[in-house]
Amino acid sequence: MEDQGRKIFDRSTALSEDTIDSGAELRDHSPRDGSARRSPRLDRVLILESAIALIDEEGLAHLTMRRLGSWLGVEAMALYRYVSGRDDLLAGVVDHLVDQLYDQNLMEPDGEGGSWQGYLQRLAHGVRRVALEHPEVFPLMASSPPQAPWLCPPLRSLNWMESFLETMLHYGFDDRQAVQVYRSFATFLLGHLLLEVATRGVELSPIATAEPGQHESSDLADYPHVYRLQGHLAANRAADEFEESLEALLDRLEGMRRVRQRS
Repeated sequence: MEDQGRKIFDRSTALSEDTIDSGAELRDHSPRDGSARRSPRLDRVLILESAIALIDEEGLAHLTMRRLGSWLGVEAMALYRYVSGRDDLLAGVVDHLVDQLYDQNLMEPDGEGGSWQGYLQRLAHGVRRVALEHPEVFPLMASSPPQAPWLCPPLRSLNWMESFLETMLHYGFDDRQAVQVYRSFATFLLGHLLLEVATRGVELSPIATAEPGQHESSDLADYPHVYRLQGHLAANRAADEFEESLEALLDRLEGMRRVRQRS
């Protein structure tokens, strides 16, 4: 099982020393053909990708610093140079997957003839793909503390929020509407996809993560739309949004019933 997990390390450069920078001793691993093999050089990205692979393979409950070190072929203490502990590791796993999704450029506005509907469809399918490829990790995207208190999971980074708002404004929504679309869309994704991964036997109970506020950022200089719309984003409209979503669902079901009656 560990050999399968280590396939992701083929990109890594072999060490020329028997120790890594932190001084922790590397374990010697030899492939079945008897040839010499060294463990990969550690960095934070490799550790996060390895944690995701371990969670996918064995489940979130089995992710410990000791187990991850064994998975990588190093002593657990070697990991602490790059992650401060399990809380930091879990937060990093969430950030890594969210950043990967962002890097796929799903947020780029369509060219001539594009639509906001098509944009939201691409984004929804991208998030669903992450949930289905990493069902054990996805609940963390719902529970891990965000960078700012008004960020909505699973699109829980300032990069995502800025780009989302910019796209909605690009397609003609005003400030208040753009914020409402962000919240409604995030609620739809989270509710539907958590239920979907739950049908696969994934445990949805809250899991201890980093302390709230650890990832909050007050420097919004690089996020002009977020900075300008802080008041709208921080406003508590949960009750109104619940009623609006419920009414929209009832209207859709009534339309479905009328179609049935006419057929």
